[in-house]
Amino acid sequence: MNVAHCENKSEARILVVDDEPLERESLHELLSRCGYKVATAEDGEEALAELKNQQYDVVIADIRMPRLDGMDLLREIIREGIPVKTILITGHEDIRDAVQAMKLGAYYYIPKPVQDEELILLVQRAFEHQSLILENDQLRQKLDTRQRFHKLVGQNQKMRDIYKLVENISNSNASVLIEGESGTGKELVAEAIHENSPRKNSQFVKVNCGSLPESLLESEMFGHMRGAFTSAFRDKIGRFEYANGGTLFLDEIDTFSSALQVKLLRVLQEQQFERVGGNHTVAVDVRIIAASNRDLQQAVQDGEFRLDLYYRLNVIQIKIPPLRERMDDLPLLIDHFLQKYNESNGKKIKTVSPEAMRLMETYDWPGNVRELENVIERAVVLEQSSSIQAETLHLPNMEREQGSMPHLILGGHHLSKLPSLKEGIQIAERELILVALQANNWRRQRTAEALGINRITLYNKMRQYDIQQT
Repeated sequence: MNVAHCENKSEARILVVDDEPLERESLHELLSRCGYKVATAEDGEEALAELKNQQYDVVIADIRMPRLDGMDLLREIIREGIPVKTILITGHEDIRDAVQAMKLGAYYYIPKPVQDEELILLVQRAFEHQSLILENDQLRQKLDTRQRFHKLVGQNQKMRDIYKLVENISNSNASVLIEGESGTGKELVAEAIHENSPRKNSQFVKVNCGSLPESLLESEMFGHMRGAFTSAFRDKIGRFEYANGGTLFLDEIDTFSSALQVKLLRVLQEQQFERVGGNHTVAVDVRIIAASNRDLQQAVQDGEFRLDLYYRLNVIQIKIPPLRERMDDLPLLIDHFLQKYNESNGKKIKTVSPEAMRLMETYDWPGNVRELENVIERAVVLEQSSSIQAETLHLPNMEREQGSMPHLILGGHHLSKLPSLKEGIQIAERELILVALQANNWRRQRTAEALGINRITLYNKMRQYDIQQT
């Protein structure tokens, strides 16, 4: 090929991945003559290691390779959030896989035998596209302090990693599994993926699977025909049809029955289904985002969730940290909720008092960000000054008004008021930690190991319960 035909004015870095030495060297020579900086790898595992150590603009990979093939390499690139455009080289028998790869996020595929001019043109376009993305990323970094992303708030490194991953996967049609405790913001992450995707102008449909009885869930998901059951007086469109062209968010996916899991698996595989009581096949184009506050992998091991469905849902996994693991975001979240509820309640509360902040910093927030929001909303409504005071908060680690139950004893303490269940658990927890510390001569590492927690958690608990060595 004539080098002049390359029209390459860049210094793009290209990684060629092929287990055939002749094919690998041929592509290396072709691209090098066009002025690109080219490196090679013998298989997907070697390529992935190289991509983690060196930045590349374009990856050209054969689909059929030992150890880690081209499809699995693409999945790992997407999962790791590596900013690179991937072009797959396919045999005729691999075309179906190549189309699937495009849905996962590949830039393009090129069939064998590779035509030089076609490949060079694809590389040029891929590099131009990647350059534009990087320029936009740099511009966003200048304008965005990364404290917020869509409706998500936080600048903790774990949250910034989630923002980056959401941006990387949004243009893909791959299924996403979001895991995290209740109240961490799984729905907000799902909305961010949808709003950042080409589907943003279509429906974002939410289904709380755990709130619907099993008898209604199938009809709600797939619709039904008139007469399918006693109360089916008319045909009904289900959530899948309603979300056609858009995104379907399935919260609490672990509550699906075995029968519904089978039907959902078919929709994910074939993008079609039948309504309840019907025999007409309905085809849909829907991206699935599922969420669970339970470890689905553990549910698979327990025999409560299908392994094949788990892998179909878990193409991309996002794990949202609980609030206690990103307490550096607490001031930012408090400020966000103060602004929100000041506006909705006509208040002008500007700050939180030091004592109120100390109480919130020593609380472990089992309800996560949702609980924090509720606490701040209540405090804004009740507070009469320009700063949230400790007595306005409603947290379990605050002193309560004394009642009239003088003979109640819990954890060796005489209580004058029946505590809530959460308060009772905290009293017992404090007593257990104190006994464990004394038994281990106040050696905190050994105490943490004996209690089955890490040392940082023990420190936080000691501070929360004001436990000090005497």
